[in-house]
Amino acid sequence: MAQPKDYIWTTPSHHSSESMPCGGGDIGMNVWVEDGDILLYVNRSGTFDENNTLLKLGRIRLKLFPALDTASCFQQRLCLHDGYVEVSDGEKTVQIWADVRKPVVHIDIDSRKPVGVVAAYESWRHRDREMIKRESWQSSYKFGAPKGTLTRRDHITAKGNAICFYHQNTDSTIFDATVRQQHLSAYQTQLYNPLEHLVFGGRLTGDGFVVADSYTGKYDYTDYQGWWLKSCENKKHQELLLTLATVNGSVDDWHQTLMKTEHSVNSVSDRKNARKWWNQWWQRSFVYGDGDSEEVTRNYMLFRYMLGCNAYGQWPTKFNGGLFTFDPSRVDTAQAFTPDYRRWGGGTYTAQNQRLVYWPMLKSGDYDALKVQLDFYRRLLGNAELRSKIYWNHDGACFTEQMENFGLPNHDEYGRKHPDWFDAGVEWNAWLEYTWDTALEFCQMALEMERYDANYRAEVYIPLVKSCIDFFDQHYRMLARQRGRKELDGDGKLILYPGSACETFKMAYNSTSTIAALRCVTSTLIEYLSKHGADSVDINKYKKILLTIPEIPTRNIEGHQILAPAAHWERVNNIEAPMLYPVWPWRMYGIGRDSMQLALDTWNIDPYVKKFYGHVSWEQHNIWAACLGLTEEAKLLTLKKMSNGPHRFPAFWGPGHDWTPDHNWGGSGTIGMQEMLMQEVNDKILLFPAWPKEWNVHFKLHASKNTTVEASLYEGRITDVKVFPKYREQDLVMPDFDRQQ
Repeated sequence: MAQPKDYIWTTPSHHSSESMPCGGGDIGMNVWVEDGDILLYVNRSGTFDENNTLLKLGRIRLKLFPALDTASCFQQRLCLHDGYVEVSDGEKTVQIWADVRKPVVHIDIDSRKPVGVVAAYESWRHRDREMIKRESWQSSYKFGAPKGTLTRRDHITAKGNAICFYHQNTDSTIFDATVRQQHLSAYQTQLYNPLEHLVFGGRLTGDGFVVADSYTGKYDYTDYQGWWLKSCENKKHQELLLTLATVNGSVDDWHQTLMKTEHSVNSVSDRKNARKWWNQWWQRSFVYGDGDSEEVTRNYMLFRYMLGCNAYGQWPTKFNGGLFTFDPSRVDTAQAFTPDYRRWGGGTYTAQNQRLVYWPMLKSGDYDALKVQLDFYRRLLGNAELRSKIYWNHDGACFTEQMENFGLPNHDEYGRKHPDWFDAGVEWNAWLEYTWDTALEFCQMALEMERYDANYRAEVYIPLVKSCIDFFDQHYRMLARQRGRKELDGDGKLILYPGSACETFKMAYNSTSTIAALRCVTSTLIEYLSKHGADSVDINKYKKILLTIPEIPTRNIEGHQILAPAAHWERVNNIEAPMLYPVWPWRMYGIGRDSMQLALDTWNIDPYVKKFYGHVSWEQHNIWAACLGLTEEAKLLTLKKMSNGPHRFPAFWGPGHDWTPDHNWGGSGTIGMQEMLMQEVNDKILLFPAWPKEWNVHFKLHASKNTTVEASLYEGRITDVKVFPKYREQDLVMPDFDRQQ
């Protein structure tokens, strides 16, 4: 089986935006060489401060004596197959890697001749820092933090052979402010609060090292303080260890967790196990290409590597940079803030964007990584259900867009001037009001995960799926009763008003994105319950709900019937095309399905589809083109979407609509390429349904029923087709390249 190619630089970098990602487990690092020094930004999933900023854990600086020779024989290499970064000048080699199963970073230095090593821990949180205007975007205060809001200093000590640092959240956090704002103070003790008593940080140490001087400096636009850790003697081999810990508890709890992890380290076996994990990650799924497809397929693999770096985090990979943001002035010179900055918050999860990061994990077979996002919703289920009870006195989970990591609407997006007369459960926000249906996509992912691989049981997610469906059923019946005597329309259907078709078609009546989601998730749930012998009362309940879900609305333009974004809407707020959501993600229309012409006419005729056509960030026309078999358009959009980004590392796309690296840019590009390579329709597996025959490629992807498909396309000929289990070969449908559009 082929291995992913190493990604190599032969010259050093100038600043942090020219960094290379490295990580594993739930750790991400930006690694670069600047002026002979090796630098690392260290990030970990779940390091949320009082303001819900996702804080970096600091910067590591490494100096070698004699210094790295960056003028000749220099190489910085990302070894994808084994999951580490290596810096070498031919004489001296430094390997940087993260343990996949433990929160530990290893820095291994080897040299043909003995070398001296000086490592430094650098922190810009050596003092309290007041958030300045616009910097509050990094927090859950978003557009405007209260005057005097601080990013509080870390606790840092340097003694013996170690530098120890941690951030301890204060007793009052943005959670408390959000609860007060949203009229939930009486229920605060019932709400899940991940920020409470949160302590996170780490310890940099090394055998044969000793703490030396401290110093101050300025990097990019940010002042910092550093602490040196110096090797006592020159050696051919030296190791540094950065052990991390995060707890909800006391500082003593944190320190005990930290030391327990450090004492468990066995560098030899841990390295072997970490590399074995990465080897298996690449055996699971891959897309290799050459010639015209080499750049986009390479970037597909580089992006999947970054997703693998948070395969086991407690918190999902953030759409707006993941674990790999760098100094913000290198993204936007007007935002010259600290390295902790990212636009659209740290603990705020925008569902429409997050889904694009996680949908591709089904076909890549990365169900362990997908569980991180699904468990996020399962963990917040109680808070979402409590909102429905408190605000509307009915059952069901109300998950909003721009939702915090504690399940409530973002503080700023809820509305700092939320009127007392307005429904307290609805965001006072022109984009987000009544935007509730994206959670259903994560419900579908949970159900699909078991359809793909029965080893990943959906059972634990069934309460989440049921509750999300129940919310729409009960909430819109309630709203109808408030307006009149009947809770269903004349055809016995729910009246989904007021609603929202994505963030775009607002105050919608029977939104297409909502109807398609409810129809598909409810049908899949019924299928699941029937398969697993659930109580007939339960099954019949959801069969009855399914009967009440309206038909997808259509409209007539230029004599053609096309899919409508909703039956009616009052205004347009964004640039999304929810009339194509029945094509993807809901797969009701497309290649090999009924009413293909309806979907094609929508693509070709609808004025909003044309107006909003694009490839930037979360824009998903590339996916729809693939699902409709529009090979040439899918190809051109993929070239725009997945070609090299603006930074030295080619998969650091963005900022687009969000930030850099833009992970929903990479996610939507990845989904589109998967759909070009393989689709499933009515238990049939379509091979290369929208892949251009002139693009050489070798891929392995996953399908339902524990199936993997591997195939090569070279100079227009399909070879090496492998389907497992073998009986599914009968379901394979080969392409007719001569009929491709």
